[in-house]
Amino acid sequence: TTARLGPPRLVVSGLADAHAVAAAAVVAVAIAAAAGIALAALTTPWLLLAGALAIAALTLYSGGPRPYAGYGLGEVFVFAFFGIVATCGTAFVQHQHIPVGAWALAASTGLMATALLMVNNLRDIPTDAAAGKRTLAVRLGEARARRALVATVCVALLLPSIAAAAGALPRLVIVSLAASVFALAPLRVALTATGRGLIAALLGISRLYLVFGALLTALLLVT
Repeated sequence: TTARLGPPRLVVSGLADAHAVAAAAVVAVAIAAAAGIALAALTTPWLLLAGALAIAALTLYSGGPRPYAGYGLGEVFVFAFFGIVATCGTAFVQHQHIPVGAWALAASTGLMATALLMVNNLRDIPTDAAAGKRTLAVRLGEARARRALVATVCVALLLPSIAAAAGALPRLVIVSLAASVFALAPLRVALTATGRGLIAALLGISRLYLVFGALLTALLLVT
């Protein structure tokens, strides 16, 4: 809507035609599906089920008669598909099983992705509530939504190190906690800012996600 407080969206802002965006989405899904079919042929047909569920989740997030994003379930599906399915699926394709450490990395990745949606929904509480959209942030209320966001980021940062301390991942992974310094500024903003002021938190958590992921990748590659 025109009351939207976040970054401009392609169609609403007039930067792109709705049909062009839909066509681009179909092409992207088709490419991903083709890659998934190839991987399933090399590993297990069960990957086809994971792919089908991912496409359904993509479609029903804001489409269909009852988009689940409006029922406080967006965070659940983001955690599941951006974290568990993506990471554990990748580990399975490479190892033909899912190592214990992969579950910790999957949960960490999923929580970090979930945090991005949480800060978006925190910013949009007034407009979502007015539109009858019952996101998790609307259901929790502003104060609890802020605390939940901070807790989500903190747990995401800690999980790989906990797994490393337990022996499920290389000990060097504990160095990934150094990325926590990138969490300080956006989390301070998330605890106090409102409206467009929360865009800084969104950008900061996005940067944290990138740095944390890159650092984890580098640490795993050198061990």
